[in-house]
Amino acid sequence: MEQIQSYFNAERYESILFVGIGLISIAVSVWMYRQSPSPFSIGMMIPFIGIALIGMTVGTTVFLRSPKDIQRVESIMQSNPSAIQTEEIPRMETVMKSFVLYRWIEISFIVVGLCLMFILKDFPFWNGVGVGLFIQAALMLSFDYFAERRGIEYLRWLQQL
Repeated sequence: MEQIQSYFNAERYESILFVGIGLISIAVSVWMYRQSPSPFSIGMMIPFIGIALIGMTVGTTVFLRSPKDIQRVESIMQSNPSAIQTEEIPRMETVMKSFVLYRWIEISFIVVGLCLMFILKDFPFWNGVGVGLFIQAALMLSFDYFAERRGIEYLRWLQQL
């Protein structure tokens, strides 16, 4: 049962990080706008706030759901361990496939951000969008990397049961 609690608690801790980074991103956006409401800062605010809101929504959902997930999986382990094969492993396989999709989306955002930064460097608004998109996508890619690694370990543990 230690592996179950460890996995879901780590998810929960990372979700707090998602919410915190989201709040910081919004605060930085507001601060930048107040300091200099330039086309660059307005452009940068769009992905900063947009991606921050997505991260905060996901983070809050995971934070609230994790204790129930611990109870659900521990209950399965105690009452019907064979259901791990039919319930938790397929759920985790779906989660792992989702990480591949997220990775490609995040990499695409990074590439688009870099293109906007360098190709449209003479257009401050689009340059700001590019910088914001690059920073936010790189952060999300980093967090998802660690979440995926934890998921791989947890799934391997489940498969060995």
